[in-house]
Amino acid sequence: MHSFQQDLSLLKDHRFTLLLTARTISTLGSTFAPVALAFGVLQLPGANATTLSVVLTAESLPMVLFMLVGGVVADRLPRQRVMMAGEAANALAFCGLGVMLLTGWAPLPALASAAAVSGIAMALLFPALQGIIPEVVPVDRLQTGNALLALGANSSRILGAVLGGGTVVLVGGGWALMISGLLFAVAGVCIAQLKLRPAGEAPAGKPGERHSVLKDLREGWREFSSRQWLWVVVAQFSIMLLAIQAAHGVLGPMLVDQELGESGPAAWSAVLAGEAVGTLLGVFVSLRLRPSRPILVATCLTIPTAMPYLLLGLSAPLWLVVLGAVLMGVCFDVFGVLWQTTMQREIPGEALSRVSSYDALGSLMFGPIGLMLAGPVGIAIGPKGALVGCAAIVIIACLAALLSPGVRNLRAPEADRLSRP
Repeated sequence: MHSFQQDLSLLKDHRFTLLLTARTISTLGSTFAPVALAFGVLQLPGANATTLSVVLTAESLPMVLFMLVGGVVADRLPRQRVMMAGEAANALAFCGLGVMLLTGWAPLPALASAAAVSGIAMALLFPALQGIIPEVVPVDRLQTGNALLALGANSSRILGAVLGGGTVVLVGGGWALMISGLLFAVAGVCIAQLKLRPAGEAPAGKPGERHSVLKDLREGWREFSSRQWLWVVVAQFSIMLLAIQAAHGVLGPMLVDQELGESGPAAWSAVLAGEAVGTLLGVFVSLRLRPSRPILVATCLTIPTAMPYLLLGLSAPLWLVVLGAVLMGVCFDVFGVLWQTTMQREIPGEALSRVSSYDALGSLMFGPIGLMLAGPVGIAIGPKGALVGCAAIVIIACLAALLSPGVRNLRAPEADRLSRP
């Protein structure tokens, strides 16, 4: 039996506490940044929505393009150093953006270049983070470690959403971006304190062996594609996130704006707050839940994530939609912990960052298409019908994933041991 006391005892591990602190502070910085960047850019003389769109695209496009390269780098080099480099690049990027906004010298190419550095930094950080967790956390405590890391990150997202807007109002977007940069720098200092591999020791491969980037990517793809449960769920999420980004980013706000007018933003904020509360509650569920078939349970938990969109499309009262959002947050958080823990147990450590980069790229690749189609579809058939359609897409994608034997039958190591005679 697991107890909260046993779970929290992981906090006595100095290396894990440093990683948790770094992850929490870095997430706070990344939550501060979007609000500060959006309002800071829009407040520049002559800037408009197109200016902001160019800057945000300059940040997001390199993140997608370099994600696979980030996985290769994080598998080739000590992940601690890769994370330090990523945090340092983020610190420089956002401090540079802050200085430009504060001085008023903010040509669009310079803004876009600084934003692109941040996008590349995130492409380095995500695969390295996924790979470094098993280096810090004992294999039998991985689920606890992932849950505690999620608790820190989710708390930071809520705190950052509250403080980010207030900071922009009080001191302006430039200073808020400087604070973001400082937070990334502090996270990098925490990562630097980790005691992992000796300097110069490669995490994988034979001494003197040199691989091309393409060969490393092919090896990572082989690890990814050889596991049915892995590529099936990533394919599921590529379809799910197309619908979820359309519903969350465009159709939900469109509906509440049409039906509630000036009260629309407050109503949508309540839905988002419900989801945030759910992510915190989900951490405590994931600390207790130890399923024998983790991917089966995780995939089943994605079905209720359609609830808030279905309720909005069926004109349910706001309080019920908020409860649906809470349920969505719980399910997504528990899914994330079970998914990451299973990947860390099943994927060889020397390939984990590359496989994580394929996971991220595959899951996110159709999201921009959903955002692009949401507006025209919402206008053509109405936001309610489009939201019901999004909910249907989510549910169908989840049920299709459950047809996979790999998804249904993968067992956790503890269950395997218990099943032996």
